[in-house]
Amino acid sequence: MTDYRAPVADMRFVLDHVAGLPGIAALPGYEEATGDLVDAVLQEAGRLAGEVVGPLNRRGDEEGAVLENGVVRTPAGFREAYWKFVEGGWNSVPFDPGIGGQGLPWALNTAVSEMWGAANTSWALCPMLTVGAIEAIGAHGTEEQKATYLPKLVTGEWTGTMNLTEPHAGSDVGALRTKAVRDGGRFRIHGQKIFITFGDQDYTENVVHLVLARIEGGPPGVKGISLFLVPKVLVNDDGSLGPRNDVRPVSLEHKLGIHGSPTCVMAYGENDGAVGYLIGEENNGMACMFTMMNNARLNVGVAGLATAERAWQQARAFAMERTQGRDIATGEQNVPIVRHPDVRRMLMDMKAKTEAMRALCYYTAGRMDVARRHPDAEVRDEAQGELDLLIPVVKAWCTDTGCDVAFTGVQVHGGMGFIEETGAAQHMRDARIHPIYEGTNGIQANDLMGRKILRDGGEAAFGFIAGMAADAAGIAASGNPDVAATGRALSLSAKALGQATDWMLATGPADICKASAHAVPYLTLFGNTAGGWLMGNAAAAAAAEGANGANGGGSAWCGAKIKTARFYADHVLSRSGGLLASIADSGDTVMALAEDQF
Repeated sequence: MTDYRAPVADMRFVLDHVAGLPGIAALPGYEEATGDLVDAVLQEAGRLAGEVVGPLNRRGDEEGAVLENGVVRTPAGFREAYWKFVEGGWNSVPFDPGIGGQGLPWALNTAVSEMWGAANTSWALCPMLTVGAIEAIGAHGTEEQKATYLPKLVTGEWTGTMNLTEPHAGSDVGALRTKAVRDGGRFRIHGQKIFITFGDQDYTENVVHLVLARIEGGPPGVKGISLFLVPKVLVNDDGSLGPRNDVRPVSLEHKLGIHGSPTCVMAYGENDGAVGYLIGEENNGMACMFTMMNNARLNVGVAGLATAERAWQQARAFAMERTQGRDIATGEQNVPIVRHPDVRRMLMDMKAKTEAMRALCYYTAGRMDVARRHPDAEVRDEAQGELDLLIPVVKAWCTDTGCDVAFTGVQVHGGMGFIEETGAAQHMRDARIHPIYEGTNGIQANDLMGRKILRDGGEAAFGFIAGMAADAAGIAASGNPDVAATGRALSLSAKALGQATDWMLATGPADICKASAHAVPYLTLFGNTAGGWLMGNAAAAAAAEGANGANGGGSAWCGAKIKTARFYADHVLSRSGGLLASIADSGDTVMALAEDQF
């Protein structure tokens, strides 16, 4: 397995020219995000990721996490790396200084989060879940809950989890059976949760679980679900730790990948009941949890990007070093396989898709910053609407594409990709969980179709598409032929997405099953187009920088950026017409067979 090196130059370029970091840094509260500070953050995070976290990736896969006598043991080195992360203040980067955070933009934190995930997917899942817990408690917790739990969570001295899934329910959260029994001003939680990432670990003294449960006598289905804060160790009034709560891991799942991450089956209340504290209002747990889940969905999309970046670096290094075959252009024998056109095609595919994912993730995080900090309420609302539209796209499209890139990485290695020692197979295995996390990608597609398209008559989507089309016209007018070609391809893709949106609006109200059957290709078309839009904007910016001798005089770097965007246009945006046809012109074949015909 090759070493991980953070692509700091591309990260900084995308933050500046796609996410709009210079404008974000002018927002109230973000004034500290100067260019020098951003450079320092990226360089130092890249050092920690590359030198400390990354080398543990293979070890985590081979050793895995284990449960011994009721205690979770993480792979050797994971705990030490986590405490270097905590001591460096990395968990606190995007949070409010009032609770111990550094108050830096979410867009910058997204780049840093990519580094942790690319260095070591399993290790990075623990701080990723803690971020969501902080968001949920900060938005819906009582002042006492915030004062007790947020400071320790923000520093990373304690970690957080999300507990939704139960053995019989899966994604049908409304079918949960975990119950909450009133006990004075608190509750006693009884039930079992599965698939709890870092449900326990040997890093910290406490773990703060956010648990969905139904208060006894509450309404059935999702309308009767409440959210509870259930600490592993109870906290005394003075903030010191008290007795162990009645919650414990009873087993660890044996998984396809992410072996270094303990995925726990958690038992609540096997004795007197686990003490839990209501977060938000009774029977409003799903709304509270979605504060955490939407953040988690963005972060899972970033995880898809991160695994793709690691797989791309692995494949690139192998292709440069592996010698085999004849150069068909020169006749030279035993050449590096990067000289073979089909290997070059695969590497370009991996590079272009990874850069498109990075652009979409960083752009979306930038919209989050604007939605939270812009002084104009109308601008905040506009940014929030775009953020809501893009969250399911980022989560689903980036994780599907991340799997695609990791799969291609194995193919670049040939037979050696199927052998564990190269590391290519681990990236593919680790990536596969991301399309399942935090609502499967089919759920994300239906969310995009139902809540984001049909609910507002396509207003948000059409506004977004119109913006892409306007930019495409400007990109197509570029004097650089590759940039112009990218703009023309983007124009056609935006048009196809608009037509697919029209079809969804015409079909959904009359036949929701038919619309749902085509929701996934619709989301793919949306993601491909949005990625192409941002790649086109990046190419235009690179053309301007290259002409000005910017980026350290890196005209070659800028040229590569432009060519990569052109490849994306030629090989990804060119598929938009086919996706439109599969949505709007296909027969009703998805639901055509009777159940006994399968």
